[in-house]
Amino acid sequence: MTTGIARHDVSSDSPANPLADAAEASGRWPALWLAVSLSMGSAIALGLARFSYALLLPPMKADLGWSFAQAGAMNTANALGYLLGALAFPRLSRRWPASSLFIGGCVGTALLMAITGVLENTHALFVQRVATGIASAFIFVSGGVLAARLATSRPRDAGLVLGLYYGGTGWGIVASALLVPASFASFALVQRAHGWQIAWFALAAACVVLSIVAARAARRIERQHVLDSGAAGAADTSQQAAPMRRYAFALAGYGLFGVGYIGYMTFIVALLRNGGMSEGVVTGFYLLLGVATVVSARIWSTLLDRMRGGQALALLNALLALATLLPAVVAHPVVAFASSLLFGATFLSAVASTTAFVRHNLPAAHWGRGISAFTIVFAFGQIVGPTIIGWVSDGVGLGRGLIYSACLLAAGAVLAALQTSLTPRAYPVN
Repeated sequence: MTTGIARHDVSSDSPANPLADAAEASGRWPALWLAVSLSMGSAIALGLARFSYALLLPPMKADLGWSFAQAGAMNTANALGYLLGALAFPRLSRRWPASSLFIGGCVGTALLMAITGVLENTHALFVQRVATGIASAFIFVSGGVLAARLATSRPRDAGLVLGLYYGGTGWGIVASALLVPASFASFALVQRAHGWQIAWFALAAACVVLSIVAARAARRIERQHVLDSGAAGAADTSQQAAPMRRYAFALAGYGLFGVGYIGYMTFIVALLRNGGMSEGVVTGFYLLLGVATVVSARIWSTLLDRMRGGQALALLNALLALATLLPAVVAHPVVAFASSLLFGATFLSAVASTTAFVRHNLPAAHWGRGISAFTIVFAFGQIVGPTIIGWVSDGVGLGRGLIYSACLLAAGAVLAALQTSLTPRAYPVN
């Protein structure tokens, strides 16, 4: 049985071994399919539970009489719950396996999404968004741990496995781009006081379907890629993880990523609609964003394998700053699509880069702790981002708000670039 214990890299200079190569090839596709199946969890946690809100924000804002600050506060509530879930995860993971927390998060998210369909009170919606954030964090952090174990079992495809897991968010974005407009079309036939509620029911149904696929993958990975309880596992556990202050630049750069990217994902649809772009352009924009997110796994896999410090996060933050700036300064469909393509092909790889950093620099027994640390600063950034960018947008316009987001992402790139590998080849990961 392949375990999640880190192994030494197989040197590229080693003599060719046809039997080993054949075994490697035969096991590759099942592992990659497991990563894709597990990624349905990230599709639920982010693509459906969080990013779909960008499509629902304009009708909910108009129907419920919200300001941009109030509309942004709903994503702040979601991020607050995400923070609470990330803080609780290390303690809960000592009692329950990662697969159980993952499945519980999937089921909880689906139920909470359905509950949204019967709410119309702003305070009740705020509480619901907090609860959904908690469930989403359980999915995302435990899924990251499971993906890291699977990546370690496939050393030649480690970066691709991580990219596939996080890139699965794109499937949720694609589903949202198709389901939300279809729900509003059905609203013309089913007269209700709040048409946007139907969309939440549709999104909840999608969560149920994807949960079935993701849960099976999580159980299989937990069964096949567990940490050894023997001598190797004990030796790995005895290793001391580097204190968080040693990767403070990476944490800070990731925190600013959280602030900057969520401003874009919360308000970009409202910006496009305020700029007079048609429903077809907005739907195409969001579809392209989701598809680009899915294919991003292949684009950045080599970078995630090779970069052991903060270089990967720095590059990705810089590209995100550019993608965020484009639609803020030029209101044209072609520019919007270029922004969508670049942003989608980049932003979830920034998340994957932090899990890759943890794999490269911490012993396997401490991966959960490391991933939780990055998740916590990420959540703090997402708490601050929507409300501040919404407040700026209320005062000086959505375009200026996204310019602020781009500046924060650029600052995150600078901080991440300062992060070096903790020690050269400190913990072998393959």
